[in-house]
Amino acid sequence: MSLTLPAFAPPRRVSPPFARLPGLAAAGAALMLLAGCQTNPATGERQFTAFMSPSQEQQTGDDEHPKILKEFGGAYGDKKVTGWVDEVGERVASFGDKPDLHYTFTVLDTPVINAFALPGGYVYITRGLLALANDEAEVAGVLGHEVGHIAARHTAERYSQSVVANLGVTAAAVLTGSDQLAGVLGQGAQLALLGYSRDQEYQADQLGIRYLGRTGYDPEAMSNFLRQLQRNEDLDAKLAGQSARDNTQDFFATHPNTGDRVTRADSLAQQTKGNGLARGRDSYMKMVDGLLYGDGPDQGYVRGHAFIHVPLGFRFEVPAGFNISNSASKVVATNAKGSIIAFDSDRLSKAPGGSMTRYLQEVWAKGSDLQQVETIDINGLTAATGYVRGAVNGKAADIRAVAIRFDSKSIYRFMFITVPGNTASEAEGLKRTTYSFRALTTQEKSSIGPLRIRLVTARAGDTMTSLAEKMDVPDLKLETFAVLNGLPTNAPIAAGQQLKIIREEKS
Repeated sequence: MSLTLPAFAPPRRVSPPFARLPGLAAAGAALMLLAGCQTNPATGERQFTAFMSPSQEQQTGDDEHPKILKEFGGAYGDKKVTGWVDEVGERVASFGDKPDLHYTFTVLDTPVINAFALPGGYVYITRGLLALANDEAEVAGVLGHEVGHIAARHTAERYSQSVVANLGVTAAAVLTGSDQLAGVLGQGAQLALLGYSRDQEYQADQLGIRYLGRTGYDPEAMSNFLRQLQRNEDLDAKLAGQSARDNTQDFFATHPNTGDRVTRADSLAQQTKGNGLARGRDSYMKMVDGLLYGDGPDQGYVRGHAFIHVPLGFRFEVPAGFNISNSASKVVATNAKGSIIAFDSDRLSKAPGGSMTRYLQEVWAKGSDLQQVETIDINGLTAATGYVRGAVNGKAADIRAVAIRFDSKSIYRFMFITVPGNTASEAEGLKRTTYSFRALTTQEKSSIGPLRIRLVTARAGDTMTSLAEKMDVPDLKLETFAVLNGLPTNAPIAAGQQLKIIREEKS
């Protein structure tokens, strides 16, 4: 983990988006644009893919696959889940427009709700998304959408268009035989996580719905799940006390959702003539039972206002009003006032001379003008803190850094960022966060465990409220239960109905 104080980051130099081309290069580029337009068999439309051939697509996918695994916490290890996704994915792909392509379906071990694809047949779906679905057809629709992006060669199209935007460099490289083009192809992870255009999303929806119909699934599953995703977004915002949520890592960051898109998906489903209307709920429910929900043991747990990491043996708490987001590299908590708490670690780092103040000044915030630097004691741990008035995203900010020596191998770090006008009013709460950091006791380590999806069969007299009370979530139990199961908040419950709940399973 490594987190650079934003106020200390050097300014980035941005190159102009266009450069002047010599006449010969411009003419050559124009000819290449014309030659690169071909009709895609999947979409039936002409598209420009001159700068990424099918073989380069495959190489990009092969090269970037390990990076995707590293970025998203690796592949989920439950063979029941991964085998089920493989089976569903291969079934859908076999009815796609590139059935001979070797597809690799990977379940990523992250609670982030997302799915995406790399060229070359690499399709990714997160366990967070699997938990939110409610039947096999909905998952098949998501996988079909991503298979559609591959069949439509959307990555090659996006990449080729980006090259055109920088013709001054690219055309010269092509005309002179430079290997610069090959050098910049290693951007598959970035390409996979950049938003597609609206037209490309519509195409992928259209293809995914087509594949659902061919495979025998209910084509309406696509629009059903889009609505489910939007409901979950609204719930997350409500839990965070916000009207909107930062979703830079999840589904709608890479798959823009609009009412028009849902309407189109509904219309396409009505037009699609399929071999059946299968939903596959029983298959899905068997798969999802026991699925890890939220953060895993190795990632640390968010429990209300606390962050607890059992394997590493520590915990801390953030003030009320802060919403905690956990990722592979750091923990970030934010509130409605624009204040930020960023937490990470510097593993195996050596404090110069064993001094935490020197570590703060000479290692972490080297070159900055930290003020009020002092050594402090945090629950028996040696730490140091310092303050600087800086800037974040071009706006003035007060930044306080805290570095804590936890053991011989670990230094843990807080960075508190506040708008200058709010610093005084936020100071006491952020100070309490600093001094809440401590080692876990042996009893605490055994008293907390991961959350998992478990199935419950409704009995006569059960209601949504009574079943929601079985959920091990701190807030909005009824709303969470409703979204998890794709039900209206006032839906009647029938005896024998099988539903999902979230339970904590302690060691």
